[in-house]
Amino acid sequence: MTELGTVVWPPAPIRTERLVLRQSEARDRAAFIELFALPEVRTYLGGPRPRDELERAVPELPGRRPGLFVVDLDGAMIGTITLDRRDAERPGHVRPDAGETELGYMFLPEAWGRGYAAEACAAALGWFADGLPGEPVVLCTQTANDRSMRLAAKLGFTEVRRFEEWGAEQWFGVWSPVTGSG
Repeated sequence: MTELGTVVWPPAPIRTERLVLRQSEARDRAAFIELFALPEVRTYLGGPRPRDELERAVPELPGRRPGLFVVDLDGAMIGTITLDRRDAERPGHVRPDAGETELGYMFLPEAWGRGYAAEACAAALGWFADGLPGEPVVLCTQTANDRSMRLAAKLGFTEVRRFEEWGAEQWFGVWSPVTGSG
């Protein structure tokens, strides 16, 4: 996020039933590289990046920025959640002046299908709603990404519109704590 308003970053770790959302640490570097190198993770995100390039580019302390949570299961990183401002130049907004916060997530394949993404995203959305009450959160995913489409529905995102971007149909939805979604 370019700004977090009155929200203090980093927050204290957020604990769920099975997970901890926390700031990144040096021990997470290998998992960050995996997230960006694995074709199955990056299928709908522009494709994988070469591992040797990532080994050179990823800093010793990766992902250390406002809005990025590491999702930790039993002391190991299994994914990331991001809350970033959606670029005003991109299609898909719910405000005339843009600037909405966009939810993003990536999980290692071994964490798929176990409900971790839903649990972690719900916790991040709850934290966001507590810190910035009434602020909408948007989510954009390719309609071909069945897993992400199901997660958006499970989290309570409602469709605003669909559009073409990056040569694929995109689904754009909004989550608002005011309407009881989440």
